[in-house]
Amino acid sequence: MSKPTSSAVIFGVGPRQGVGAELCLQASARGLHVFVNGRTQAKIDAIVEAIQAEGGSATALLADVTHVSQVEAAMAQIEADGRPLELAIYNAGNNRPEAFLDVTPEVFESMWRVICFGGFVASQATLRLMLKQQDAAPKQSLLFTGASGSLRGKAGFSAFAAGKSALRMMVQSIAREYGPQGIHVGHVVIDGMIEGEKVRSQWSDYLNAKGEDGALNISAIAAAFFALHEQHRTAWTQELDIRPFREEF
Repeated sequence: MSKPTSSAVIFGVGPRQGVGAELCLQASARGLHVFVNGRTQAKIDAIVEAIQAEGGSATALLADVTHVSQVEAAMAQIEADGRPLELAIYNAGNNRPEAFLDVTPEVFESMWRVICFGGFVASQATLRLMLKQQDAAPKQSLLFTGASGSLRGKAGFSAFAAGKSALRMMVQSIAREYGPQGIHVGHVVIDGMIEGEKVRSQWSDYLNAKGEDGALNISAIAAAFFALHEQHRTAWTQELDIRPFREEF
């Protein structure tokens, strides 16, 4: 594999069998140097090692997206690398089903901080760098991971839906402001159960009940993000919703 001339950063990377990690692997396969962001050193190191084992190029980027100073330091590291940032994907945030009256103020706020506030912090830092590097970057995309909760609030998911729907509105605003400046801002609604490590370990019976191809394949999810990134600027998609063929709308 030839030496990458531009880079990507994936915010919110967890286990190998997860969307964030798969986005990193596919970014590397497309010839980008990948900055692998997460809050757990061992997890992001494992993804860097997996990329390097396949002949790719990657750097672990330990930072909590809810801390402005940590995100700014991470972006400074990306800028110092010298390769223009071509792609940034905000994938941070976890789901937590819970009855509304059991949701504590602390839980509600912490979920919003990761899902929405972290998206705000990462977006500002990313956009500042992309604007500085526009003459050097072949193309620039800032993409976000959405969910069913981005569109509707289901019983038991009040905190999650509040954060995801707020993120969606912020992304629409960013898209309208920075699309005309040449940065493709997109939002991918993942509408359904994801067949990854977290779901398999916690809700295996539910996943099995979905049947073959009843849950979203992580490789297929990542491919949808790159389909957006590779679009010609005369036909950009701002929002893409993806779901298994068995999933109800």
